[in-house]
Amino acid sequence: MKFNEDRPIFEQISLLLEDRILAGSFTESGRLPSARELAASLEVNPNTASRSLQLLADQGLAYAERGAGYFVAPGAAEKIRTMRRERFFSEELPRVFAMMESLGIQIDELVPHWKNFIQMRKEP
Repeated sequence: MKFNEDRPIFEQISLLLEDRILAGSFTESGRLPSARELAASLEVNPNTASRSLQLLADQGLAYAERGAGYFVAPGAAEKIRTMRRERFFSEELPRVFAMMESLGIQIDELVPHWKNFIQMRKEP
């Protein structure tokens, strides 16, 4: 995994795990990789990997079972979607609106682009 400077590595790993939960790679009550497994596969310090797993637990997306590791919490995927939607509306969308305003783009101009985007994703 290639890490960027925008946020701490442990947060980026946490987001990667969230992506995998959303994609169904990790299912509810399914075991997450151990900190050692995660560290080895991503070539990071085990403490960094451990912080990533703990962050998921702190957010209610995972839970730890003593001696067995971390598992995906029930309802984690829906909680991730909710958190990401809130973040999108509070952080990303204002930036998009500011860019639209500076470029003179009206909201109705987005609809055809959105429809085209959806159509392209449906095609094999």
